[in-house]
Amino acid sequence: MSNPFFKKRNNIKINNILSVLNKRRLKVNYNVNDIKEIAEASRNDITFLHSIKYLKFIKQTKSKIIITSKKFINVIPKKINVIIVDNVLVAVAKITSLFYPDALNDSFDFEVSNVVKLKIKGIKFGKNVLLGKNVKIGKNCTVGHNSIIESNVRIGNNCNIGNNVIIKNCIIGSNTNILDGAILGKKGFGFYPGKKSNFRYPHIGSVIIGDNVEIGCNNTIDRGSLSDTIIGDGTFLDNQIHVAHNVKIGKNCIITGQVGFAGSSSIGNKVMIGGQSGISGHITVGDNVQIGGGSGVIKNIPSNTKVMGYPAKDVRKFLKESK
Repeated sequence: MSNPFFKKRNNIKINNILSVLNKRRLKVNYNVNDIKEIAEASRNDITFLHSIKYLKFIKQTKSKIIITSKKFINVIPKKINVIIVDNVLVAVAKITSLFYPDALNDSFDFEVSNVVKLKIKGIKFGKNVLLGKNVKIGKNCTVGHNSIIESNVRIGNNCNIGNNVIIKNCIIGSNTNILDGAILGKKGFGFYPGKKSNFRYPHIGSVIIGDNVEIGCNNTIDRGSLSDTIIGDGTFLDNQIHVAHNVKIGKNCIITGQVGFAGSSSIGNKVMIGGQSGISGHITVGDNVQIGGGSGVIKNIPSNTKVMGYPAKDVRKFLKESK
C-alpha cells in the first residue's frame, strides 16, 4: 500500500543508500523499494536492527538488507546482507529522508480551502472550517468552529469533530468523537542529540483511529515514524493525554487524564490506566491490565494483572510496602 500522506521517491538503488551512509559502493547496483521496520519489511525493502527488544523478528523478516551495529552482526542470518554503521537510528533517518525528502517538513497545509467555498452537502460545519485537498468525510458528521482537516485525511461516518481541532496524516473510523483542541498527526519527538546540534528523524507514518473511539480535549497524538500510531476500536482517551509516535493502543481501553505514552509502546485490549501515569517507550502492556493513577511503567506488564506505583509493581505488593 502506498503512503497516502508522503510521496516516496522511486528508483532508489543500493548505491544511493551506501553513498548517503558514506559506505563503499557495490558493483551490482540493484533497486531498493522502501525502508520499513523489521517486522513489516518485504524482500526488496531495507530494514534495521538497533535494539535487543527486536531480536525476535530477525528470523521472521523477509528483508534481504539490514542496517545494524557491530554488536548484532553475529545474530543476523547469513542470507541477509548487512550494512554496519556506528549509529543505526541516524542511518535510518538519513535513508528515510532519501526515500521521502519532504518528510521533515511539518508546515501547515498551504492548499486548504474554507468549507463555505467548497459547498459540501450532508455535513454540518461550524464557522471558519478549513479542508485540504482530497479530504474524505463520511455521512452524518459534524466539524466544529475553527477546525482544520488537512489533505488526504479520511474520516468515517457519524463522527463528531470538535472546535479548534487540527487533523493531519490521519485515517479515522466511524462513530468516533474528537473533542475540542485535539491535535492529531503532527510529527513525533524523534531526534538524536549530536555534538553540535540535534539531528531530527523524519516521520512518515500515519495516525490510525478505529471505530467508536473518543479522543478527549487537548489530546496530542503523534504520527508514526516508519509504522503507524494506532488507537483501537472502542477506546476512550480522557483529556490532556499525549500519545507519542508508533504507539499501539488496543481495543476498548480506558485511559484517564494526563497519561503519557512514550514512543513505540504497545498496549493490549481492555487496559485501564489511571490519571497522570507514564508508560515508557518500547515496552508491552498485555490485555486486561489495570494501572493505578500516578504510576510509572518502565518494563513489560503481563496480561490480567493490576499494578501501581513507581516503578509499577503488583498492586498488593505496592499496598503492603506503603503501610
